[in-house]
Amino acid sequence: MSLAGKVAIVTGSGQGLGLAYARELARQGAAVVVNDVNEAAAAAAVEQIEAAGGTATAVVVPVGSTEAAKALVAGAVEAFGRLDILVTNAGILRDKSLLKMTDEDFDLVINVHLRGTFTCVREAYAYFKEHGIAGRIVTIGSPTGQRGNFGQTNYAAAKAGIVGMVRTWALEMKKAGVTVNAVIPVAATAMTKTVPYFAKAVEADERGEAMPAFFRHDLGFGTADDVAGLIAYLASDEAAGITGQAIGAGGDRLQVWTHPEPATTDYREGGWTYEALQEKGAELIGGHLQSVGEEFLPLPAELQPSEAR
Repeated sequence: MSLAGKVAIVTGSGQGLGLAYARELARQGAAVVVNDVNEAAAAAAVEQIEAAGGTATAVVVPVGSTEAAKALVAGAVEAFGRLDILVTNAGILRDKSLLKMTDEDFDLVINVHLRGTFTCVREAYAYFKEHGIAGRIVTIGSPTGQRGNFGQTNYAAAKAGIVGMVRTWALEMKKAGVTVNAVIPVAATAMTKTVPYFAKAVEADERGEAMPAFFRHDLGFGTADDVAGLIAYLASDEAAGITGQAIGAGGDRLQVWTHPEPATTDYREGGWTYEALQEKGAELIGGHLQSVGEEFLPLPAELQPSEAR
């Protein structure tokens, strides 16, 4: 089902994952508003989309504020007459362990990822409601927001918060026919380039070769383009019945993440006092501890980073 006649905003789409999303939406027929803080990157992205036969314009603004969100929606309407799709991809990293992370490190990441998603979604939803449009909203989560990751307190908080907002918005937007979902991408990015574990996958991608099957299949790790198809699908009319979900995409793998459910439930008349928990807490809680962080499979010998061989 084509996206012809639809208009999409993709924040943070001057390069990387965002650019892949914008290109795919345009390839499926949508007119795309490219957003970036770098004017040259935004212009290059528009040129790339147009060279491939797509339609695009750029709105250069740092995502986070209400003013930026208003500028994005206004830019879409001014350039293409309407808005149907919002993809909130913009983000930054300020990775540090807890005791090294400053207030500024925390606030910057929260402002772009979490507040930026909030302000852009609020503005787009207001437009959808006012004009009776059954719009599509796709936010971007992360495995870090689902599982945690060392050195990413700010990023984990933002990405987990985005999924929490999506569940709430799915309830609030249902009557208007607007869908909202979170995509959890697992793909080669500027960040993964610095991780030795992914070196052979990144090297293959940079040579224009297919990543080894171990990465694509076993780990569900691939390219930005591997995620873009899901973004376009969730933006389509065919996905009208999908909302409030966290959906992972990477390499050859697609995952629907479950929402948090109790691992165990026990009752005690009168409630769980300190004394009662001293007696049974280790058994009732300790017997059901949940794992944290991503656990990667051992790398086959032939895929070990060169310096580790």
